[in-house]
Formats: sequence, C-alpha cells, structure tokens
Amino acid sequence: MTTLLIIIHVLVCLFLITIVLLQHGKGADIGASFGGSSQSLFGSEGPVPLLNKITTVAAIVFMGTSISLAYIAANKSTGTVMEDVQAPVQQQVQLPTEPITIPEPEKSVEPAAVPQEMPVEPGAKQQ
Repeated sequence: MTTLLIIIHVLVCLFLITIVLLQHGKGADIGASFGGSSQSLFGSEGPVPLLNKITTVAAIVFMGTSISLAYIAANKSTGTVMEDVQAPVQQQVQLPTEPITIPEPEKSVEPAAVPQEMPVEPGAKQQ
C-alpha cells in the first residue's frame, strides 16, 4: 500500500510541475497585447480555466497523498527486526559443593625499616 501511494505521489508531483510550468505568468498578457501570437489552442478564453482546473485537481491529489504518507509514517509499528531471532540458551553453572579455601599469605615478609629521624631540608625551621 505504501509503495503504491509513493508511486502515485511522485507521478502527481511530476505532473503538477509540468502543469505549473505550462501556465503563463501574470505579466504574459501584456506581451500578447503588443503583437504577441494568439492562443487559439485552448479556445477563446485561453488556457486559464482548463489549466486552473487541472492544477487544482493535481494539487488536491498531491496534498492527499502527502497527508496519507505522513500518517502512515507516524503510525508505523515499533517492532524490531530481531523479533524472529531466538535468544541463546544459557548454561547453568554448577557451584562447587566443597568450600573454597584461600591460602593465607606468607608472614616472612618484613616491613621496611623506618628511619628514627627524618632528614631536615636546609632552611627549614626545626620544631
């Protein structure tokens, strides 16, 4: 449905562009009054009534397809492409039945010797 609507929308858009380009501007009548050629193809009234009606119909169809495409895009489902993918099976981990013993560190390590007197920097006050 959406694809068909997009195709109709693009075709109406291109048709509307060509119809608007075929129409004369407001200043075209002045040029015709100074020796321009007559527009006998569209009858005595000129192209105004016919092209205006075609433009109006094309604009209504264009607006209708625009609104319907906007409605479809706004109400699209929020599903994911990962719906059909099954979650991996989780393996159950068996905990050991015996208590875990952590070996104690060896106590043969001696702490570093702390100097009895701290050296004083030159120029510093002694307390």
